[in-house]
Amino acid sequence: MWSDRNVRSVVLARFVSRVGGEAAFFVGIWGKAAYDLDATPGQLAAVMAALGVASLVGASVAGVLVDRFDPRRVVIWGEVAFIPAALSLIFANTIPSLVVATFVLGLVGTPVFTAISSFGPFLTDDEDRLARVNSWIEGASWTAFVVGPAMGAILAGSIGVDSIFALDAATSLIAAVLLWPVKVRPMAKDVPGGGGWSELREGFRVAYGNPRLRFYIWLGSSVWLLFGVFSALEPLFYRDILEVEVEALGWVNSIFGVGLIGGTLIAGRLPQRFRSATWLTILVGMNALGVLAYVGTDILTIVVIAAPFWGLIIGQMAPLHRTMVQINSPEQAVGRIMGVNHIHAEVGHLLPLAFAPAIAAALGVQETLLASGTIVAVVAIGFFIPARRLDRTRVVEVPPPGLPDPVDEPKSVGH
Repeated sequence: MWSDRNVRSVVLARFVSRVGGEAAFFVGIWGKAAYDLDATPGQLAAVMAALGVASLVGASVAGVLVDRFDPRRVVIWGEVAFIPAALSLIFANTIPSLVVATFVLGLVGTPVFTAISSFGPFLTDDEDRLARVNSWIEGASWTAFVVGPAMGAILAGSIGVDSIFALDAATSLIAAVLLWPVKVRPMAKDVPGGGGWSELREGFRVAYGNPRLRFYIWLGSSVWLLFGVFSALEPLFYRDILEVEVEALGWVNSIFGVGLIGGTLIAGRLPQRFRSATWLTILVGMNALGVLAYVGTDILTIVVIAAPFWGLIIGQMAPLHRTMVQINSPEQAVGRIMGVNHIHAEVGHLLPLAFAPAIAAALGVQETLLASGTIVAVVAIGFFIPARRLDRTRVVEVPPPGLPDPVDEPKSVGH
């Protein structure tokens, strides 16, 4: 599969783009807010909320654009628009200006994320190959998760936090160049009249109308609730509980990325029987173990050891979740359904920003982080019986909008 030039270009572009993105998020934005601007929990939550709201808007637009055009064009022009947005963070020297700059960054960056998540079905119509393509794309992201924060830590320590945003702009330009020669396979199109809003509503109708898609989308949302709490509080855990400098955010997240890569490699090699609702639900529940290990102490050594363990779980879960959504999606609506999935992710990411700072003020940062992992474990237990029920039935083809559900037909990615 690596010999496929199109797959190789998409994977390399994803890696290059995310190197800058991960450095900018985990060390640049977090570091500037928590360390340079001495943000409170409420101020950090405001920065993350700006990113989340912008991402919600961007995800809504991106799915429609992917189905109208294709992910290649959406990613290329999204990366181009991302360049000035990244550079604007250099000039954000107050919390309000950082909030504005972060909002713009999320607005132009999210369509890239949604479109790259939709790329798999545009490169292959074979389910096994799709799982491998998603594994490669996700693996590129996780490899960048190792390299990006490490580069961010080096730049922050040697030049300054603002240099990270210049790196982010440069990597977006390179990614756009890499994607320019990529060719995607023809896909069925069924764009309803009424403009973009009607297209978006149709995506929600298809997603919510199919029990399998509904299950996977809502299960994934629960994980983003957990990540939302960490977005609001994790830098403060490093600053106030571990009492380490900003560079530690980069180095530990790079180590976390090693686990992500390992999990992704495992996911791409698991037998087909592991592509199931049950196994995905188990992985979601195992997040609690990762959280308990990661933030359960104030000892940096234990955090460093726990980071790759937790990453190993998430590294398996993310590409599996994406594959299960895609193989149950009609190809003419893949982009919109991935957009719906991303909208759910952003809402799940945003909600904790409204209450996590207040809870942390009352209970403590560490206690709030631990509670978030426990809640997701409880959610996973609630999803387990429905997951078993889905796996006992045959996977069926999702019909195009407006057609009745077929019965007992084998599922393939293409038509």
